[in-house]
Amino acid sequence: MDYDNFKTLSVTCDKGVAFVTFNHGELNLIDFEMVGELDRLGQILEQDGAIKVVVLQSANPDFFIAHADLNSISALPAEPPPRQETLGWINQTFDRLRTMPKVTIAKIEGRARGGGSELALACDMRFGALGKAVFAQPEVGIGIIPGAGGTVRLPRLIGQARALEIILGCGDISAEEAERYGYINRALPADEIGAFVDELAYRIASYPADALARAKSSVSFEGSVEDALNQEEVHFLKAAHSPAATQRMAAALAIGLQTPAGEKGALAGLWAALAHV
Repeated sequence: MDYDNFKTLSVTCDKGVAFVTFNHGELNLIDFEMVGELDRLGQILEQDGAIKVVVLQSANPDFFIAHADLNSISALPAEPPPRQETLGWINQTFDRLRTMPKVTIAKIEGRARGGGSELALACDMRFGALGKAVFAQPEVGIGIIPGAGGTVRLPRLIGQARALEIILGCGDISAEEAERYGYINRALPADEIGAFVDELAYRIASYPADALARAKSSVSFEGSVEDALNQEEVHFLKAAHSPAATQRMAAALAIGLQTPAGEKGALAGLWAALAHV
């Protein structure tokens, strides 16, 4: 796969993980060029069978992504143009992080306001650096509203009342407060977040791709409880009969799983033992 020839970001692939690093000017503003590159990159990642996990991060210690470029916003049409696609361009680009059969993680070590927050919200997981990460949806303060998923994803994560507090209040949210609200998974010390996210990404990438994709699809399924349970059952049975599951379950039993000694051991030891299965 061709991960070269990007101007607003760079991509490094290692052991099933694609590290996507934003490096676009002084602020990492989302403009048409960045959206175009994110769209192209997302399509490449979606088709790359060697990649299981995608980590979004920034080369700028102060800004994950500041927000969307106001000049680009001003150039947008007054109404959605006619299209055959279900979603508009930016929503299609961001939502791919949710729908692709890869695990997507945002590692936020600086400011993620507006579109930067919305890009992180589109990921499966978010981690923020204590004392450095800042979150906000300040659009209403300048007379617009979040337009790349903020009014949709944020209330689903943290509830309507808290989402309205953030969207209408237009204030900065610290990593500590974001964790408490459920805006991010965890707030971690700045000198620990890199190692934590890297270890998590590599660990997830060591698991079978089919199981990862099915688990993500089942968790994100939207419908009634009954429909969700039926969807889970289908994914479970298909995964249980996959070659990867057959091999890994047999190997786990061979090394002592389902014995008292084996069950008392930490899961990290099990995953290490199965790493080459």
